[in-house]
Amino acid sequence: MRPVAILGFSALSVAMLMMAASAQTKEAAPTEPNIGASSVISVRSTLVVVPALVKTKSGSLVFTLKADDFTVKDDGIAQTLRMEEDTDSQPIAMVVVVEVGGDGVGHLADYRGLGPLLDAILGNVPHRVAVVDFDSEPELLQGFTTNTERVSSALNQLEPGDKGAAVLDAMSFAVDMLRKQPPMYRRAILLLSETLDQGSHVELTEALHALSDTNTSIYAVGFASTKTEVLHEERKLGWVGQPELPPGPEHGCFSKDPNSDESRGTQNFDCLAELLPPLRLAKMVEIATRNSLRKNVPETCARLSGGEFFKFKDAKSLRRDLFTISNDVPNRYVLTFRPESPHLGLHALTVELKDRPNLHVDSRTEYWVDEPGATPAAVN
Repeated sequence: MRPVAILGFSALSVAMLMMAASAQTKEAAPTEPNIGASSVISVRSTLVVVPALVKTKSGSLVFTLKADDFTVKDDGIAQTLRMEEDTDSQPIAMVVVVEVGGDGVGHLADYRGLGPLLDAILGNVPHRVAVVDFDSEPELLQGFTTNTERVSSALNQLEPGDKGAAVLDAMSFAVDMLRKQPPMYRRAILLLSETLDQGSHVELTEALHALSDTNTSIYAVGFASTKTEVLHEERKLGWVGQPELPPGPEHGCFSKDPNSDESRGTQNFDCLAELLPPLRLAKMVEIATRNSLRKNVPETCARLSGGEFFKFKDAKSLRRDLFTISNDVPNRYVLTFRPESPHLGLHALTVELKDRPNLHVDSRTEYWVDEPGATPAAVN
């Protein structure tokens, strides 16, 4: 799926593009926030949900902040914030996504006996959990259940898969499952995989769209792909010795690059983004994220959602990381805002703390706005 198809600019002239970019987008009638619902931004839903985790430099959680302590910028523009209260008491729906192919075959034993840690992550709230395993294709191993013993049993009986590691396909599969859960449920994915995607069919932009348009927190624990597999995958996709994705057409603004397989509309959007700073910022964030997905899928997925990424080598380090996640899941601040004039496509989010240089914040870094007339995954 090419950006121009998502953004809806292929049939517009340059003049119309500029008018569309500068015009005010009508906001839908306000509705009460529903933090459990997916935060797809569309003409019918304008609530953006920004989970944020704040820690000291030593790693201790910080619980005492207020909305006024945060600054959230949407494409560089500061927003009026609201902090939602008591979101940790909401029920939670989680998909455990486990790699059983590729390099994941060597870690199947590490996933046994994780039941108690999963119980700790879910906490003492109503919950439903599913398990998806994947190699070259994702597979539903255990449908949503309230019985974590079934989940633990599924993890204890994982079988080796093929040589594939279609991480992005599996994540898209899990996101789609969570979209269908009741809106009052918080959504989370626990991803256990190698760092490199090997064999996904979903395109990078389509994967970015899927990961950016729902209020799903992604907690990823990853192990490094072997150097042999990394080199093989990069050569297969033409990445070795090649520059990362460029920010715009090679021959200048509004010119047609004969060596590019991008449509004229896409190249025009690239140039328009150079002229309009908010769009340019969003475009650069999209490029950076797509490049990042090529190098470390679980870390990028976690960053996109405001979740966390941990590296692990063995069962001991995995359990340590899951224990940390169990402490962090219920202790996130949930900030919300309503953008006044959301442009189509990807928006860059930055979250900062005012006058608190000794604190570190992990938060969602982007969200997606669907074009008018599109059917969103879910709306508030």
